[in-house]
Amino acid sequence: MRFKLFVVCALACGFMAYVLANENISTEEDLDDQVINAVPQIVANPKPSQPVKPKADTEFVEVVKDVPKTTTKTKPSTSPTPKPTPSGQRMIPVVHVTSRGTDDVLTVAGLKPQKTFGALIMPDDYMGELIDVNTGYNWDPNNNVAPPGYPSTAAGGYTITPARLAELRSNFMYWFFDKDMYGGRGDYQYDIHASMTQLHKNLNFQMPFYGFRFNYTRLSLNGYLEFSDPPEYLTYPLVFPIKDWPTKRDPSFMGIFFSKCRVGRIYPSDIDQRTPGVYFRVERDLMGRTDQFGVEVRERTMWDIRQGVVGAETFVPKHVVIATWKNVSFAGGIDNSLFMTNTFQMVLATDEVYTYIMYNYAVLNWLSHTEAGGDTTTGAGGVPAFVGFNAGNGTQAYEYKPYSQNMVIRDLANRGWANGFPGRHIFRVDEQILIGSCNKDIDAALLPLTFAPESGNMLGGQVVNITGPCFDPNVRVTCHFDTESVLGTYVDTNRVICVQPFLKAEGYIRFQISVGTQRFKWRGKYFVETPAAATEKIFFTTDDVYKKNPNEIRITWIPYNLTSNSNANVMISLWGYRETKIEPQLEYIDVIEASYSNTGSYVITPSNYLNRKNVNRDMQFGFLQINLTQPDQYSGLAISPILWSRPVPLAWYMAPQWKEQHGIQWPRALCDNWLRSDRFLRNFAADLPLCPCTLDQAVLDKGRYRPDRECDKDSNPSCLRHRGAIHCVVSGTPVAQGAEQQCCYDRYGFLMLTYDQMWGSRPRRVHNLGKMPWNEASKVPSLSMWFHDMRPFYSCCAWQEEQAVGCETYRFERRPSQDCVAYQPPGIAGVFGDPHFITFDGTAYTFNGLGEFVLARSIDESNRFEVQGRFQQLPTNYYGEVQATQLTALAMRGNTTTTIEVRLRPLHARWRYRLDVLADGRRVYFDRESLKFQHFDGVTVYTPTYLLNQSQVVVQFDAGIGVEVVENEGFMTGRVFLPWNFINKTAGLFGNWSFNKLDDFVLPNGQVATINTNDLRSIHTNFGLKWMLTDRDVPGVGAALFTREFGRMSSYYANATFQPNYVLDPADFLPGNRSYDVERAKELCGECLQCQYDYAMTLNRDLAHFTKNYYDTIVNMQADNAMRVVSCGVLQTPRFGRKLSFDFMPGAKVSFECNEGFILLGDQRRECLSNGLWNIPEFGYTECLREVYYTRRIAFIAIGIIFLVICPLMLCIVCGVYRYRQKQLKEDPHWQMPVLPRSRASSARNLRTLNYDDDSDTDASTLKKSRSYDKVYRTNEPLPGKPQIDFPAKKWDLDENDEDVTSSEGSQNRTSSKLARDISYINPNVTHVTGEKPKQSGRRSLRASGTDLDQHQHQDPEDHEDDDDFDEADVHTGTIHPAGYHQPLSPEEADQLHRQQYSPTFSGLDSRTSGASSINYTPQAATQNRFGGVPVLPSNTQYYSRPPSGVPTATATPLRTAPTPLTQDSGLPSPPLATSPTPSVQKSTEV
Repeated sequence: MRFKLFVVCALACGFMAYVLANENISTEEDLDDQVINAVPQIVANPKPSQPVKPKADTEFVEVVKDVPKTTTKTKPSTSPTPKPTPSGQRMIPVVHVTSRGTDDVLTVAGLKPQKTFGALIMPDDYMGELIDVNTGYNWDPNNNVAPPGYPSTAAGGYTITPARLAELRSNFMYWFFDKDMYGGRGDYQYDIHASMTQLHKNLNFQMPFYGFRFNYTRLSLNGYLEFSDPPEYLTYPLVFPIKDWPTKRDPSFMGIFFSKCRVGRIYPSDIDQRTPGVYFRVERDLMGRTDQFGVEVRERTMWDIRQGVVGAETFVPKHVVIATWKNVSFAGGIDNSLFMTNTFQMVLATDEVYTYIMYNYAVLNWLSHTEAGGDTTTGAGGVPAFVGFNAGNGTQAYEYKPYSQNMVIRDLANRGWANGFPGRHIFRVDEQILIGSCNKDIDAALLPLTFAPESGNMLGGQVVNITGPCFDPNVRVTCHFDTESVLGTYVDTNRVICVQPFLKAEGYIRFQISVGTQRFKWRGKYFVETPAAATEKIFFTTDDVYKKNPNEIRITWIPYNLTSNSNANVMISLWGYRETKIEPQLEYIDVIEASYSNTGSYVITPSNYLNRKNVNRDMQFGFLQINLTQPDQYSGLAISPILWSRPVPLAWYMAPQWKEQHGIQWPRALCDNWLRSDRFLRNFAADLPLCPCTLDQAVLDKGRYRPDRECDKDSNPSCLRHRGAIHCVVSGTPVAQGAEQQCCYDRYGFLMLTYDQMWGSRPRRVHNLGKMPWNEASKVPSLSMWFHDMRPFYSCCAWQEEQAVGCETYRFERRPSQDCVAYQPPGIAGVFGDPHFITFDGTAYTFNGLGEFVLARSIDESNRFEVQGRFQQLPTNYYGEVQATQLTALAMRGNTTTTIEVRLRPLHARWRYRLDVLADGRRVYFDRESLKFQHFDGVTVYTPTYLLNQSQVVVQFDAGIGVEVVENEGFMTGRVFLPWNFINKTAGLFGNWSFNKLDDFVLPNGQVATINTNDLRSIHTNFGLKWMLTDRDVPGVGAALFTREFGRMSSYYANATFQPNYVLDPADFLPGNRSYDVERAKELCGECLQCQYDYAMTLNRDLAHFTKNYYDTIVNMQADNAMRVVSCGVLQTPRFGRKLSFDFMPGAKVSFECNEGFILLGDQRRECLSNGLWNIPEFGYTECLREVYYTRRIAFIAIGIIFLVICPLMLCIVCGVYRYRQKQLKEDPHWQMPVLPRSRASSARNLRTLNYDDDSDTDASTLKKSRSYDKVYRTNEPLPGKPQIDFPAKKWDLDENDEDVTSSEGSQNRTSSKLARDISYINPNVTHVTGEKPKQSGRRSLRASGTDLDQHQHQDPEDHEDDDDFDEADVHTGTIHPAGYHQPLSPEEADQLHRQQYSPTFSGLDSRTSGASSINYTPQAATQNRFGGVPVLPSNTQYYSRPPSGVPTATATPLRTAPTPLTQDSGLPSPPLATSPTPSVQKSTEV
């Protein structure tokens, strides 16, 4: 009986336990059939008592019952009243499907989601009974039945409407289904339970997470998705990453509620009766999906993330994962604790580049499980769950403070406010963890601020979205950009917008906000892009904007950068910049277009602005600006983004005004103004480093030069302002005074100089990065550089001829290129492999240290630098542990510069970035064009423009030091470049740079260790370990510069007891059974011992290959830099000329040419000799002179030569005369120098006497002036009683009226006239009275009688000195007539002499023929004259007034009265003082 009673009781208890265990399942099934919308049955003719009540805004379609496949046709709804239907048909409400605008979807931001407190609450109102006609599926967002069908990409698929999207987004939780239409369990994971808490899931796509990338995951009951195994046991509170990794597993996971859980139970009264447990759903390839569920998942996720996370404005999800933990309880509790449950959901979206995670906390009733100290009934107390992310493999972790493992974790369901929902929190988790929701519960002195974009143009206008604290519309928010403050604009609780102002700064600046009266505790770093290097947002399709007078300028922009609404209107305006005072001036100029549709393109017509009268017309360069005209119509905010162009010259706009102000030569006027102002500024050329001679040298000089953005062979080969160049380099950092060097190279790799062409290398007064303080003129980044260096290039050269005076002054004087004659290549040292070192002096050795060591440091206290390396053990190979290390990180710092650290990323974290770069402990990235070159305090860091994975990083310090880090397949090399001012000033593992290998192994105490490079043990013990670093400062060694994370100090990496392999040859340390590895090493590496060693140690072909590659590279670098490059330097192009070649290397022959109208002087060709000098010019230095200047120069040279010859000759004559006079005075004290007569006539006669030479063809009469008009004198009319007479050509006599007694060209006073007193006539009637023959009188002495003539003929020649009228011509010319006249020459003699004459020069022959004037005249004999004229007598007046020879003077009387002289003034100029005897006697003659 007792046994029966016991059995009955046992059965009763078992039955009760069974009922209790299955209560939730039975209740769920009942509710599924009754409460939750079951699959409806399609009825052809519904009963009148069961009408379908449509909503007011629904549309009806006809359903034909006879057609098996129903088709729907949608039309615009014009009335909420349903239209009548034919009999036999019924109306079903459907959603109106139409095309949508992107901006229309933005209207759903104003949705008011329902609050979710306690258990899940189903929405009270529903926007329509969305029944699919084909399948009968109910598209209610809260339907627990999974949708039917398969993903589709067919064209013409489903298009979601804004109303439907708003309906979906109004629900807090995403889809999760515990049933499907085929009787399955939907998304419910029934395999996850207490005995198996996780389940492996293949994603079949690459999902980036925290630097790594995974194509799988593990779904855990314990509130996380993991990607690697967790540790065997956990200690609380949880700390990630695991410090003991790799000895202890460090899992990679996403923890929404990391705590031990179990499946709970639900009450029958709960509205949502879906089965408790874990749900998991993956929707792939959403970008091309056209089926309804795929489109809805994509659109809902996309807009939730775009509006929930700043910086996700362009994100489109490609794959979506939805994991839901519904009604899970804590582990370790009593049975009643199963009803104490939490419900939360993780939505993961990725485009395989960016990954976003959404945490939806619906209900949180318990905090921790019992193992963590929680209560067994309520789960309270203890250590709450961990919320956050762990990258795994001991790398990095993020804990969501203050909620994670804190009692306020229960507030997760009431905080976040992403998309306006309390309990929703969004993160970006692909590379870094960026929170996208506000946090009002945290308080600290420094809180991380999330904002996007993280950089903007220095000119301002960038709209910055900010997330951090929770915002209140009634509380003021202040944004502080460096030194500028602006007010923020409230968007929602989770977001505030601030518009970046005009910032006179560059690089990373402080960015912080203040809420209300709070201090600025939310902080971040904002990167300011210089205008010349900022992200280009306005594009010029051609180069017309740079021309002097273009016809049109075409611009384009991306409309989405302003708004996605193509109907929006934009305004295009013009701004300019100038520096007329200490403060920079960025000013508005004009409106180009007041209102224009946001189409993304516009054509500017410069002729539309011809009549502008701008007050700031002195602005020569500026920017185009585009912004929305009415932004509040499109975004609901009175804030518009601003797009800026790159700097451009403004000739296309200002040219008419400049022409009006300066004239047609306005470019020359602008250039002259700049030249005057620039000459007042200091000369900066001496501060700049010299340019390398060749392109190869420029590329290798990593410490001083970096690629020029405007002319880069890898990314921008256009070289707009350097035509003919293929690559340019510029100074990496500004020099002490802020200048910048530029070196450009042609296709042959030679340096281009401005002395040769206007496109050559041009140094710049101002660096593109500016100079501190940036808020002063001549120091503003980009703007000052354009004002001082780019602007004059256009006004002096680009808008004028290349050989204009202004351009040549700009090229030769103000911005001349510096040649490379004194260029000194840097010293190079490097480390690579496992690891191998090559010092600055070329010593190669191997040192396998484990820890952090000094690679190179300066011992000069005035110019310090440090480069440190971290070496970690190589991973194991097939045979076990590898006793060798490799380089994994480099840290470096200058005097007071920012500390830069470059790390090797973990193996599985290299899918996007190969290296991590940290600046003062903060990670920086170079994956955008505007971020390729980043400047910090005293240091510039950049990656090559053609790389996007950060596999090569170059660090340049302002002292000219460079560090290059290269990664390939996980193996790093580090190279250090030093200028020559560090010779004998270095120490460390790279040795002392002294060009002497014997002192490379310098110890920290300054002593030099004597070490054999083949003895690896001695190197390791006696040298390498001496340079090991610690976290404290060691004299001579210093302190470690590496960033410490997660408590890992230098001791974590260091191990001084590590014993590596000390044998270098693989044949010596590999066992005999591994001969294949030895042969394989030789096959792969050849003669490279370092490569053989690395392969034998690791059996890694990649390591061996890159070890050999790195070794060859650094050896070749050192060889190239050691090779002396001979250069002859600048050979200046002559002004107004050109060179036919620009080579300046030995053997080059350069020829010169001059422009038209110029004459080349000097050598036409020069040659560069092997000694680095141009050959000495043979004819002088080359120059081009204008023809007029050339003629003037020749004249001056001739005058100079004459002066140099005549002056000494005259001095010799004077000295000779003086000595002669002294000699005569010594012999005869009374001797006097003969004095010539002072009268002009006597002086002329004496000169004729002195100059007479019997043997010469000339005589004294050569001093006479030649006067010959028509060779004969003709009278206008015959004189009374005188015959018609032709006069022969004659010479003018020298008399007192002559102005020049020595010139053969006559008097300079050509306007004066002279009396023709050379000819006179004796009245022929006198012959009949006196019986004397008529005589002709002239100026020469006429011997009237044979006695006189005989006396003269027999007179001693010495007596001629007393005769003033003596004329040598009277003696030597002609014969004596019996009547006392000279006999004239015969016609043959006269004709012969006439043929020997030339005109107008007077010769000796002419002087002898002048004797023909001493002839007698008879009227009968006139016709017998050769010339048909009257011979001229030698005198006209003195003959008649002088007494005959032998007659005393006192009693002398004239023989006859002198007749009135005949004058000739017709055709001759009239003498100003001439007097005539009487007007009646004056007669004119025609000449």
